[in-house]
Amino acid sequence: MDKRGVAVLRDKKLSKSTAFTKQERQEMGLRGLLPHSIISQTIQERRVMANIRDKGSNIEKYIFLSALQDRNERLYYHIIMNNLEEILPIIYTPTVGEVCTRFSHIYRIDKGFYITPDDKGDVLQLLQNWPEDDIRIIVVTDGSRILGLGDLGVNGIGISIGKLSLYTAGAGINPAQCMPIVLDLGTNNQPLREDLLYLGYPHPRLEDDAYFEMVEEFIMGVQKRFPKALIQFEDFITPKAYSLLEKYQTKVLCFNDDIQGTAAVALSGVLCSSRVTGIPFKNSRILFLGAGSAATGIADLMVDAFMAEGLTRQEAEDKLWFVDINGLVTKEHKNLLPHNIPYARESDHMSFVETLHHYRPNILIGASGAGGAFTQEVIEIMSQYNSRPVIFALSNPTSSAECTAEQAYEWSNGQAVFVSGSPFNKVIYNGKTHVPGQGNNVYIFPGVGLGAMACEAKYLPDHVFLTAARVLASQVTEEELAQGTLYPRMTHLQEISLEIATAIATTLWDEGLARAERPDDIRAYIAGLRYDPEY
Repeated sequence: MDKRGVAVLRDKKLSKSTAFTKQERQEMGLRGLLPHSIISQTIQERRVMANIRDKGSNIEKYIFLSALQDRNERLYYHIIMNNLEEILPIIYTPTVGEVCTRFSHIYRIDKGFYITPDDKGDVLQLLQNWPEDDIRIIVVTDGSRILGLGDLGVNGIGISIGKLSLYTAGAGINPAQCMPIVLDLGTNNQPLREDLLYLGYPHPRLEDDAYFEMVEEFIMGVQKRFPKALIQFEDFITPKAYSLLEKYQTKVLCFNDDIQGTAAVALSGVLCSSRVTGIPFKNSRILFLGAGSAATGIADLMVDAFMAEGLTRQEAEDKLWFVDINGLVTKEHKNLLPHNIPYARESDHMSFVETLHHYRPNILIGASGAGGAFTQEVIEIMSQYNSRPVIFALSNPTSSAECTAEQAYEWSNGQAVFVSGSPFNKVIYNGKTHVPGQGNNVYIFPGVGLGAMACEAKYLPDHVFLTAARVLASQVTEEELAQGTLYPRMTHLQEISLEIATAIATTLWDEGLARAERPDDIRAYIAGLRYDPEY
């Protein structure tokens, strides 16, 4: 039986609130349940935006928008799509960091799915409780390394929820086909465990076989319950992130956004930087501060890009140098992890500053989580050796950025080409307006997900992320480059995602890695799949 009356207004997928017409109010039993005026979605948007702008903090704005999502889903996405540049910092970086930190304290209506050690042996049965059957995108975290904030346990579900909002807003994937999950396998954050309001599994984290057995049960459960779903791994601590990607990448449809998504968006920016500096990509000298999954993921994809330019693997790896908290990563480095080995130098120990003087990179990439690590001395050294030093301060949230946009421009005398992970406002320096680029993964993962969904991909080989990076780089205009930004306007995100999805799906069909029947016009077919929030 069709819903009527209050049940319609309480259903977030059906509700249009004050936009229901007279006829709809009559037919659905809504007369008397709504004020007299019939307000269009456009006017509703004006009211919501006025309310958002009236809030005193971004966390208040987030809570307000989250409540709107709970009661009127189409209006929520209509507003995000029409105001993406303003709303993105509220529903994701940097506000999502505070949301995750405070998740257990600001908990209201739930949007996620939770798996704990108590569920061992019953995960498939648990998955049957999810109300939707045609799930195509799953974002899963174990909360072990949330942005630059560390182990936040179950509170990490805020990341999964936020990323899935961007799948819909950025690529038009129907929210009914999205599922946020946290593998709540404990936390080593003792203050969290002792917090009476903490909502997670209040025990130390599972480790070793017990951990991987739970992940395996989750992965296999998804294959049975949602066989067409893409699994996006999000914010897993580095060793586990690499272990899980290596184990599952060619077995199931999955990817790791911190490794592969970050790599694609960073590579795209580096490719564009060549158009500003005049230094061909294959001649680049790149130094990373930080040697975790994000940094080495970027490097691995850059190796593929260098090899596509004709370099050998050894020549490509030799262009990528790494510095961590202990200085230059060398063969003699303590605790050298497998993903660091290809980039370890045969060299004497050098500090960060000594490495800058020795290697003289033209591109400096920060993925360290160490706020302020790009000091005035660092930027001045980069400027000493480069007329247009390229500075990527990618760590999130804003407090963890290696430097601010204003610092980069001021300390380089306005010559830096600056990219950050968190958003920074335009900077006017010496009368010139500089527009910082934001190397946000939202440029990549929605298009990847849409392409994988459209062709029903079997799995995602690494080279589709090289394809995504090249497509994104091609979307940057000369006008944008002249302003110093290496990424296109966020207002074009749906179009960018469509181009990435089309290129990826085409590649997967060409390589026999798609399960769906190939349409005559791939781009038109994918465009027709997109969710429309208008009413």
